[in-house]
Amino acid sequence: MKITYLGHATFMIISDKGTKIITDPYGARPDLTYGDIRETADIVTVSHDHSDHNNVASVRGKPEVVRGTTRVKGIEFKGIPVFHDEAKGSQRGKNTILCFDVDGVRVCHLGDIGHRLSEAQVAELGKVDVLLVPVGGYYTIDAKAATQICDAVAPTVIIPMHFKTSKCAFPIAEVDEFLRGKRNVSRMDSSEADFSREKLPAATQIVVLKPAL
Repeated sequence: MKITYLGHATFMIISDKGTKIITDPYGARPDLTYGDIRETADIVTVSHDHSDHNNVASVRGKPEVVRGTTRVKGIEFKGIPVFHDEAKGSQRGKNTILCFDVDGVRVCHLGDIGHRLSEAQVAELGKVDVLLVPVGGYYTIDAKAATQICDAVAPTVIIPMHFKTSKCAFPIAEVDEFLRGKRNVSRMDSSEADFSREKLPAATQIVVLKPAL
């Protein structure tokens, strides 16, 4: 499968058979100036209904929208309810982690999770191959909490998202804060990466992708 980082928390995941999944499509706003999403998809996942994560209308085609546990086009999606803050949602509401298997690779998108995971939540995630994790802080977990979640989940591949860039003026941190002191970091000169069950790394690897838009 191929994962393309479009920007912010939005990825396009394409299976070997051509099924296209777009995660948390962002909407245009003054402080988020990534390019317009013009891609066509079969499925769109939405972790929560904030404008920088739920712009389903931007995705072309007639995608089915996934917000929780369901089966779409032969792909099993598991939704795990969490919160957007450390106060059980009283500040920013609820969030849903979405996990799904593509070509034998288990992907989990944490959305705008705002707290560390309990042991029960980590167990519910199960084995994770590719973890898409917010690292910028302020609206989500920060670098320290993201590191703790990654250590607890122990995914094979970690792809950071939701961090400050030249096209994101949110009061959040750049990805470097999360990367500081970490080993096995690959800074890709690309927005795309290919993954397969047979070629997953033996040790946990952090893959930093360039926003495509």
